[in-house]
Amino acid sequence: MGWWEVNADTLASSRFVVSPLFETIATLMVLEKGSATHPAERRRLDRHRQAYRQRLASDPVTALLVSVALGRHQWTADFLTPVPSHEAEAPGGAEFAGALARIRETPADTARADLEIAHRGPLPRSLLRPDLPQRIADLLEWVWQEAVAPDWSRRRRVVEADMVARTGQLSRAGWASALDDMHPEMRWLGGNRLQINARSYPPRQLLGSQLLFVPVTPRMGWISTERPDADGAVHRYAVVYPCSGALAEPERATTPKALARLLGPGRARALVLLDSPMSTTHLVALTGQGLGSVGRHLKVLLDAGLVGRRRAGRSVLYYRTSAGEAVIRAQGA
Repeated sequence: MGWWEVNADTLASSRFVVSPLFETIATLMVLEKGSATHPAERRRLDRHRQAYRQRLASDPVTALLVSVALGRHQWTADFLTPVPSHEAEAPGGAEFAGALARIRETPADTARADLEIAHRGPLPRSLLRPDLPQRIADLLEWVWQEAVAPDWSRRRRVVEADMVARTGQLSRAGWASALDDMHPEMRWLGGNRLQINARSYPPRQLLGSQLLFVPVTPRMGWISTERPDADGAVHRYAVVYPCSGALAEPERATTPKALARLLGPGRARALVLLDSPMSTTHLVALTGQGLGSVGRHLKVLLDAGLVGRRRAGRSVLYYRTSAGEAVIRAQGA
């Protein structure tokens, strides 16, 4: 059983992070695997699978590289999954470009060593070349542009909603509640021990390190570890896990007329739409109202205790409180 020893300082410095790069890597994993775990993922796989296969057919070196890098033996090459940098959060495209540059800049010897670990032995002759980081980065850029970027705003909303829900669990019931359902093999063991998986790995101390939690919309997950410094210490780890929200856009309930008369049409519509956490930008897009109007509606709902708000990354998300849920249920919405 693989488990980590963490202390209060580790947990206090941990945080949830949005990563466009990890979302893209998870999407690449789905395309490479060729199977989906839920209907929304199946639709996206069907949409992009043929173009993905055609691209690899035209580049057999990259086809073999991605197969090795993604872990035929259940180990992903470390250089492919750098721990996210979060000193300054940027819009999705810029954030992705910065993270992708870290992969492109990987020294050839480092990439080869990581690939040999993932491959569990010497690499095939066709992969004994210096341009492997650039090749895999080019493929990831293609996946981002074709399969992720057009849908990134919706994906980000689902990811941020998961972050809000888990931070809520954390504040109400502690780390055991927030972590236990991230992955079937992950659970809080007590005594400062966090089980990461069921494999026979030696325990690892994360005392003084930072732990990042990164949700992605595909049903994929892995562990990323920052490379040791000159003293052999590792300062940051990332746990990538499938978020709990569905990527498919849900059917939106209509606004009950009685609720609209009670609250006003704009406020009632906002309350109904907050069946999952959203930012003001999302509500503006869904309601067609101006930013100022949505902001005023949210302030009234906040003051009345019908909605709450939490920060998720660089966004502030609004969600229905238990009082808001009770109002919706009373209207049959």
